[in-house]
Amino acid sequence: RERVARELDGEVLEVGFGSGSNVPYYPTSVTRVLAVDPATVGRRLAAERVAASPVPVEYIGLDGQDLPLDDHSVDHVLTTWTLCTIPDVERALTEMRRVLRPGGALHFLEHGRAPDPKVARLQDRFNGLEQRIAGGCNLNRPIDRLITEAGFWIDRLDRYYARGGPRVLTSMYEGIARPG
Repeated sequence: RERVARELDGEVLEVGFGSGSNVPYYPTSVTRVLAVDPATVGRRLAAERVAASPVPVEYIGLDGQDLPLDDHSVDHVLTTWTLCTIPDVERALTEMRRVLRPGGALHFLEHGRAPDPKVARLQDRFNGLEQRIAGGCNLNRPIDRLITEAGFWIDRLDRYYARGGPRVLTSMYEGIARPG
């Protein structure tokens, strides 16, 4: 989380704010965070982190697929473990691109389709079960392809398996993308 938040500054839209796990990693150059999350329970879970944050956090909506913001209104967008769950991820990414100011970027830390074909087949096999038990989470979304198909070019992309879990769950995409 720290690496993906490192280059944020100005006004940041965080889609998938959840329990506020990224709050401790906002650099001092961030002036305000606009939070979007469909799970209202997240507000209660995040309350302590938000109260302790030196950066003001404003909740602006529940739906990353229909952002209540003007075009070119934020400096950066941040997503962490979010793109796996949004029902219409293509629309959400298009919305994120729409609200970014010129020079802004999408900063992402996501899990998705593994580069290893054997692991990817297992992800396909268990995806339906994962969706049922993990709130709609998809194991097998090709995050890099979805981002580029939404009109971004990827400036930096690191792929790896996170430690502490099976590869079917821990294929990570970490990077920065800019509107193309």
